[in-house]
Amino acid sequence: MQRLTGSRTSSVRTESLTMARRRSSRTAFFLLSLPFLAAFTLFASLPSLSSLSPPLRSSSPIREVNTRKFEIKNDKFWKDGQPFQIIGGDLHYFRVLPEYWEDRLLRAKALGLNTIQIYVPWNLHEPRPGKLVFEGIADIVAFLELCQKLDFLVMLRPGPYICAEWDLGGFPAWLLATNPPLRLRSSDPAFLHLVDRWWGNLLPKIAPFLYDEGGPIVMVQIENEYGSYGDDKAYLHHLVAVARRHLGDDVILYTTDGGTRETLEKGTIRGDTVFSAVDFSTGDDPRPIFKLQKEYNAPGKSPPLCAEFYTGWLTHWGENIASTGAHFTAAALDRILSLNGSAVLYMAHGGTNFGFYNGANTGADELDYKPDLTSYDYDAPIRESGDVDNAKFKALRGVVKRHSAASIPSVPSNNEKKGYGLIQLQKTESLFDLINKIDPIGVVESENPTSMESAGQMFGFLLYTSAYAAKDQGGNLFLPNVHDRAQVFISCPSEDNGGRPTYVENMGRVNYGSHLFDQKGILSPVYLDGNILKSWKMVAIPFQNLNEVLDINPIKEIAHSRINKTWDLNIKDIEEASIEPALYTGCFVVNETKDTFISFRGWGKGIAFVNEFNIGRFWPSTGPQCNLYVPAPLLRHGENNLVIFELESPNPELVVHSVDHPDFTCSSNSRSSSLHEL
Repeated sequence: MQRLTGSRTSSVRTESLTMARRRSSRTAFFLLSLPFLAAFTLFASLPSLSSLSPPLRSSSPIREVNTRKFEIKNDKFWKDGQPFQIIGGDLHYFRVLPEYWEDRLLRAKALGLNTIQIYVPWNLHEPRPGKLVFEGIADIVAFLELCQKLDFLVMLRPGPYICAEWDLGGFPAWLLATNPPLRLRSSDPAFLHLVDRWWGNLLPKIAPFLYDEGGPIVMVQIENEYGSYGDDKAYLHHLVAVARRHLGDDVILYTTDGGTRETLEKGTIRGDTVFSAVDFSTGDDPRPIFKLQKEYNAPGKSPPLCAEFYTGWLTHWGENIASTGAHFTAAALDRILSLNGSAVLYMAHGGTNFGFYNGANTGADELDYKPDLTSYDYDAPIRESGDVDNAKFKALRGVVKRHSAASIPSVPSNNEKKGYGLIQLQKTESLFDLINKIDPIGVVESENPTSMESAGQMFGFLLYTSAYAAKDQGGNLFLPNVHDRAQVFISCPSEDNGGRPTYVENMGRVNYGSHLFDQKGILSPVYLDGNILKSWKMVAIPFQNLNEVLDINPIKEIAHSRINKTWDLNIKDIEEASIEPALYTGCFVVNETKDTFISFRGWGKGIAFVNEFNIGRFWPSTGPQCNLYVPAPLLRHGENNLVIFELESPNPELVVHSVDHPDFTCSSNSRSSSLHEL
């Protein structure tokens, strides 16, 4: 098998192959392979976090008190008749293992926060139409109960769009398979029907947690920064009506938009029906923005609120890790609080994009595709692994302490980390080994390639195959439109027919901006020597995501066979390791379970599983993230399994290391790859 390479251009020509791609960063990759494959591969069902135990609920989570009231008057927030300054922070339950929810909330309490702002990702809770998930990492009720237990107020952001650097801004990917296509974030009746159904399931679950019912929720957001996207007021009014129908007239509904006249004009609803909050860049003078905010609220109904005070920023693959100065950030927060303004830290704690849920952005145009890292550390004061012994936490806590009337708990110690050392891996199965094991029942057939969503594959990978008449001199292949990254395997001629299996990776859907409708897969006809290739077969390669339990779990079988078999590493394993995408398996021994990180320095690109749990994507050859975070609750005493699916070429020695620290210093210059981006 020979690897076909090309230079970084919009189209690449070789002796036998030409391909153009749709985006400068959405890459197409080519590999030579054996004859046309009529069998297909199906990967892993991996256990979801629904199998992990969330905190136990109390039998009576809501106190029944009739005198509780949270309201807005005289341009202030009032809690039970007393003026109240919101000093809050965003913390996403879906980016933290349930076993660590209380730990992270206690660290937010030690920062001095009195309020937690929470997004609700629709796609986590309804991964398939009508399939609702509210267990494990999706157990929002348990998270709200913890917030109440720890005496936090809650600002809830149920979308239906959330942005959040989360796949498709929280929308379920199956919305993209609807025909005719839906107009997302609009008053399209077909779209609103699905939103109504979703909120009809969600909002009754959170209604008992409203403040006037004895719960922690004081405000509920309508949409999210809509003024940066559209101006469909009918859509916003519809969401308000649905929220009122389920939650009543007493809870404060709010919008959040950038602090400019244009975004506020488009994204807010004037009058006292919905409170208009703002966000703006850290360091901006808050006074003129809060003054502008008052124009979009009724008289006396505009307490100054920065609903997203940015403590750091997101990072895409191929960029340097984002960071902001501790004292600069603290000084900006102090300016807001000194004006008796309220602020919500985005983020107080970032967490991790486990599984395939990372989002993406576009630059100046759709061609400039930028997927987000697995880590969502965000340079927040509470780091990805929960660490608080850092300058930013200390500086922000000092500001909050000066402005807070309540006492602030002492700062907890960092959770202990441990490196478990070198982990030797063995090439277990190649992509084509797995293809031969596939049950053809799940194969989708059509004249032209279909999108991943239309094939029922929402995340991960999809394999496309088509037969063709082989030529001695080869031919030119042209794929006009691929999202996001393709590897093409070209069969060697056998009699009169060859085959062109194409393996497409979804690297995360766009979550912000005008290019939100981001379907994945091969999205155009495929041309061979100017003629359209017909008769395609598509099969899903469904690695486990956070919220779905699959019927077939070959990854688990591979991992267990790794434990029960003695592996003899030989030169042939290493020589063949870089030929094609393959699964590599190893194990490591844990005597005491502590947080750890797996270092992938020297590897190419892929995904990794610890004890069958998808810890996310690695791509050290592009960087900056070198290590993936492994929280202690994923580990067990004794032998632990690591399975890696490597797409390019692995470390030549087939080793990774378990270390006790994060690392964001990898870059495209740190490791050369024999696989060229096209």
